[in-house]
Amino acid sequence: MKYEDTVKLLTSSEKFRISPGLERMENVLELLKNPQEKLKYIHVAGTNGKGSVCAILASVLKEAGKKVGLYTSPHIFKYTERIQICGKNISDEDFTKYVFEISEIADKNNIDLTEFEIITATMFKYFADNNAEIVILETGMGGRLDATNVIKQNMCSIITHIDYDHTERLGKTLDEIAAEKAGIIKANCPCITFEGKEAYYDRAMEVNAPLNLIVPYADTSELALKGTYQEENLALALAAIELCFPEIPKTIINKGLQNVKHPCRFQYIKDKNLIIDGAHNPNGIKSLIRSLEQHYPYEKRRFIFGCLNNKDYKTMINSLFSEKDEIYFYHFSHKNSATYNELQEVCSYKATELKSKDQIDFNDGKLNIICGSFYMISELTQLLDIDIFK
Repeated sequence: MKYEDTVKLLTSSEKFRISPGLERMENVLELLKNPQEKLKYIHVAGTNGKGSVCAILASVLKEAGKKVGLYTSPHIFKYTERIQICGKNISDEDFTKYVFEISEIADKNNIDLTEFEIITATMFKYFADNNAEIVILETGMGGRLDATNVIKQNMCSIITHIDYDHTERLGKTLDEIAAEKAGIIKANCPCITFEGKEAYYDRAMEVNAPLNLIVPYADTSELALKGTYQEENLALALAAIELCFPEIPKTIINKGLQNVKHPCRFQYIKDKNLIIDGAHNPNGIKSLIRSLEQHYPYEKRRFIFGCLNNKDYKTMINSLFSEKDEIYFYHFSHKNSATYNELQEVCSYKATELKSKDQIDFNDGKLNIICGSFYMISELTQLLDIDIFK
C-alpha cells in the first residue's frame, strides 16, 4: 500500500465522518495492547489557540532535549503533518503501515472507526513504539467525547479560550461548550486555564483536580509566532512548562520560543506582502482583526476569504471587511465549501470571485490577507504558488 491508498481509505464515505464517543477507541486500543498507557501527556482543548499552545510546548521541550511527540489537527497538505516527533513528521511509509494495520484489526473485530479515530490510534501506537517521553496532545473537537480523551491521566490539561464553534455537537451555549471541554480534566491531574468557567470548577472539584487560573498575558517578544492572541497562548504554555518541567532554564525556554513553527497562524510571507491566518470562526476572525490593527494599522488591505458553509460566515464577513478593502471570495473543492454567491449574499460590499492566480498582483503595495478554512488555505497556497514552509 502507498500513502495515496491511505488517503483514499481515510477520506472514504464510510470513514470520513464525525461520530463522538470513546467506546470504539477503547476497544481497538485494547486489541493493540493499550499503547496509550505507556505515554505521558499534556492534553490541550479549546476553541481557538490550542494548536499554537501545542506548537510552543513542543518546541520548548525539544530544545530542552526531550523526545517530544506532537499530535495536532487539521493538517494543511498531508496527514503526516499531524504526527511528529521532535518536529519531524511520521514518514509516509510508517503512516501507511500503521493506518492499514489498525484498520484491518478494527474491521476483523467489527469496530467501525472514523477517520479521526484511525489517525488517533495510529498516533498512540507510533509514539509508544518510538518511546516518546512526553506527548503534546491536541483534541480534535470538544474534549469529553473526543477520541484523544481515552487517556486516563495527564501531567496537566490546558483549556484555551472557548467560543461558539461546532455548536451542533458541543452545545448552543458557552456553558454547554465549556462542559464538553472540561471533560479532559482528569482525576488528581492539574488543569491550567485563564477563563473561570463554572464547568471547569465543577469538573475539577468532582475529580479532585487542582485548577490553576492564570493571567492571560505574556511577553511575546521572544516568540516567533505573531498575533495579539499569542499573549494568551504563550501564558498557558509557560504555565504548563513551569508546572510540569520546572527544571528547564529560561535560556532554553527562550530559544524554544524563538524556534516555534506553526504555519498559517498570522504567518507573514515577505515576498508577497501576505498574511495567512486559519481564522475560521467568529472568534478567530476577531483575533485576526486585532492583530492586523496592531501590526498593520495603516496598510491598504486585500482579503481572500473562504470557509465551510456550516460555519457562521455571516458574522465573520460582517466583522472582517470595510468599504476600503479589496475583497475576494474563493470557492474551494471541499464538498461543504461555501459558494461565492452564498458569501456575497451576506456581504455588504462587492466582492470578486477568485478563479485564477492572475487576478492578484502581490506587488502593488497592498497587504494581502488569506484567511478562513484550512481546506481552502491548502488549495489556495498551491494555486498561488505560496510556500508556507520557507
